[in-house]
Amino acid sequence: MSASLPARPSGRHALAAAPTPRVTEKPHRGGFTERARNARSRLGFSLLLACAFAPGAQAGTTYTLDRAAAAPGETVRVQAVYVNDGGAGVRWRPASELVLQWRSASGVTVRSLAQAETSDLDINIPVNNFARLSWRAVVPVQVNGLQAVSIEGEPTLMALDATATGTAAVSDGPAVVPVVDARTGQPVPPAAVAAAGASPTQGPAPTEAGVATARARNTGFDAVRAGISGYEPIYFDLRPRERTTARFQLSFKYRLFTPSEDGETNLLDGLYLGYTQTSLWDLEGDSRPFIDTTFNPSVFWLSDNIWTSRNQNWRFGLQTGVEHASNGKAGEDSRSVNDVYVQPNLHYRFDGGSTLTFGPRIKGYFALEDQNRNYADYTGYVDWKLRYAQDNGLIATALYRQGDAGRRTTQLDLAWPLRRTWLNMNGYLHLQYFNGYGETLLGYDQRNRSQIGIGLSLVQ
Repeated sequence: MSASLPARPSGRHALAAAPTPRVTEKPHRGGFTERARNARSRLGFSLLLACAFAPGAQAGTTYTLDRAAAAPGETVRVQAVYVNDGGAGVRWRPASELVLQWRSASGVTVRSLAQAETSDLDINIPVNNFARLSWRAVVPVQVNGLQAVSIEGEPTLMALDATATGTAAVSDGPAVVPVVDARTGQPVPPAAVAAAGASPTQGPAPTEAGVATARARNTGFDAVRAGISGYEPIYFDLRPRERTTARFQLSFKYRLFTPSEDGETNLLDGLYLGYTQTSLWDLEGDSRPFIDTTFNPSVFWLSDNIWTSRNQNWRFGLQTGVEHASNGKAGEDSRSVNDVYVQPNLHYRFDGGSTLTFGPRIKGYFALEDQNRNYADYTGYVDWKLRYAQDNGLIATALYRQGDAGRRTTQLDLAWPLRRTWLNMNGYLHLQYFNGYGETLLGYDQRNRSQIGIGLSLVQ
């Protein structure tokens, strides 16, 4: 994917939690706002992504490219997301063809067409849902270098590196050139261009706000950052019972492969490396020692949307992989666990704007150390997980494990977005309850009494 400067939809809803719904009237094309300056980067090499989901933005359509780099002649996807956060359902009727503007190495404008990947272009979107759509486009053979791709009729710019070098050639003047076939460079018949709702001979200039942001400089880390995303929750909690301790967790995943050049789904697109680190910290002991830390690298395959029901309410996904957990200690305090797991995820989307997910993780252990060969007796073979997430609201996650001889473990996490409090800041107010076994690897066979922690969560 590549960065874009979108015609921004409202961001009161976490889109990742919603399935692709079926949409009600022509959407309002939102413009750029002040919040664009504070948005997070989706990928961008030289473009900073204006946050499509920032609170208070206007409803509309957000456009991105599916990749950060592609050579001339290769196929890319223009992806659109429309969010309905109004009080009634809406109908979205996107165009079957888009006219794209590119720049050649000398700065000359090149215009080409992008074709919708579906003929179903009358989409009903219920309240608090969103719809996605893709158009397929060929990178024109004339272009070279870092592109600021615009869509005629839309206040959006999308970054694409056509050579992995160079600077963006951005023009703020009208495109007084015909639409051409991206593969051959020959003009497209006027009737085909008119069918896309564009002039065969000239097109409008990109918006001033888009051009200004498109001229931002590239940072070398952006290409790597494109593959990094959140994995397990990231939080820091204080727990005052008996003696003050802190429990905190860091976690991320890295996508190993980008989508294929032809835009088709590839099995390898879902392959990830994951890393999670969980620590228990004694804040009252001499020198403030760490009680134990679990280092948990993994490799896994993940797809959030293998199947979706016709009414878009039900969605099925799957995660499966191998993981290693170790406390990094030697001698008698050394603990390590290896397992292979399968986790089916069943999601149900409520019409009111919330999602319920049931995702049991079924594990099989191997190569256990002698010190914790009976690990499964205390933690069991299944992590029963249930998650309820409101759009821009409460997130509640429950975990239950059942070991042998009645050994039970229960963990409940509650998170509330701080931007909905007087603090108006990023992250969540986090509350965690834990009772049972396996909170640390070192003490996996010791039952921890009920603990309640409160703190800050960055990712849920």
